[in-house]
Amino acid sequence: MIVMKFGGSSVANAERIRHVASIIQAYKDKKPVVVLSAMGDTTDHLLDAADAALAGNVDISGVEKLHRDSAAELGIDFSPFEPLMQELKQLLTGISMIKELTKRTRDYLVSFGERLSVRMMAAFLNKEKTPAKFFDAWDLGIVSDSNFMAAELLDEVWKNIPMELNSYASGAAKEIPIVTGFISKDKKGDITTLGRGGSDLTATIIGSAMKADEIQTWKDVDGIMTSDPRLCSAARTVPEVTYEEAQELAMFGAQVLHPRSMVPCLKAGVPVRVKNSYNIQSPGSIIVQKHSGAVPKVCAITAVKGVTLIDITSAGMLGAAGFLAHIFNQFLKWNVSIDVIATSEVSVSLTVNTKADLSGLLEDLRRVAQVQARPGKAIVTVICDATKSADVLSTGLVALAAAKINPQMISQAASKVNISMIVDDAQRDDAVKALHAAYFE
Repeated sequence: MIVMKFGGSSVANAERIRHVASIIQAYKDKKPVVVLSAMGDTTDHLLDAADAALAGNVDISGVEKLHRDSAAELGIDFSPFEPLMQELKQLLTGISMIKELTKRTRDYLVSFGERLSVRMMAAFLNKEKTPAKFFDAWDLGIVSDSNFMAAELLDEVWKNIPMELNSYASGAAKEIPIVTGFISKDKKGDITTLGRGGSDLTATIIGSAMKADEIQTWKDVDGIMTSDPRLCSAARTVPEVTYEEAQELAMFGAQVLHPRSMVPCLKAGVPVRVKNSYNIQSPGSIIVQKHSGAVPKVCAITAVKGVTLIDITSAGMLGAAGFLAHIFNQFLKWNVSIDVIATSEVSVSLTVNTKADLSGLLEDLRRVAQVQARPGKAIVTVICDATKSADVLSTGLVALAAAKINPQMISQAASKVNISMIVDDAQRDDAVKALHAAYFE
């Protein structure tokens, strides 16, 4: 058995659905379970409809037109979709009457995207004589807590999923399961969403619970690349990375799987393959527990911009127990997440997302230390074997010096798989190009 996950752009319209269906058919002998996101911009259209409803206007035309036109182009009868359209209209009518959109109602609203998507794909596959059956995630026993918009799956899903899918795995059931990503239900039966990377998490929990041969996530590139190919024309596919390396790549800007979706794979040891939906013959990149051969010195380079570098300096840190705890408690108090950190006896340098409101945090920090906040920075991360950090850094720093780029902070992760450097936003692209040339070209 394999699990195949396709994102919204992969099923954006009738043409893309037809193409994805052909990929599913090419893998039908491997017993695929297919996880889908909503079609194209459907989630955005649903949220736009909610805004309109709050203003007193109930309008589902944007959502309905895409699905009705796609069904017509695919030769699918639209009548089975009508009850969902009516349910959606009733929900929006309720929102317009009470003039309120709670987190619970928002999750219910956006669930229509995935629910429509799987019905569309299953109907088309059946039309093409490939037996398929759609499942809303809760039909497979995928249950979560009630933290709407960012729900966490409950442990019982590990038992529930095999109970629902063992008949398919054994060959007793023939229809290919087409499953909604991103959504779930809590114990009360309310629809929840799994937050960022939710569709990836649906795919990895199904694959891990079923001990699948592999989980495939389909994108528009030939797997994980050594860097962004739009930036580095010489970027090439990385054949193999570990879960830990993939998590670090995702944390620092690469479009791989969301880090939280890796957790089930780590527990079950199921490999994840990143494939190209435009080049199905390409083997892509595989994500595994540990490298099958020698650990490469450098795997990839990624970068994320729009961060603020905060320098905190105080003589009170010298030999003082509890000072760092006090500093970090302020970040907890203001709910500001730290990305990269470096410390010395009397100072701490760290980065945070510039989008966060830092005013209250900085005010509290300045009561106990000298604080300088510098926005407009970027984190450039080298995913590497950091046990060879001297070799990695010497090569990288020579390249950056030649490009006249001076890192303002360097941090080696405790995971020993990445080294991060802070540069100005304006230097980010040049830094990535210089490092990529030094390590891979």
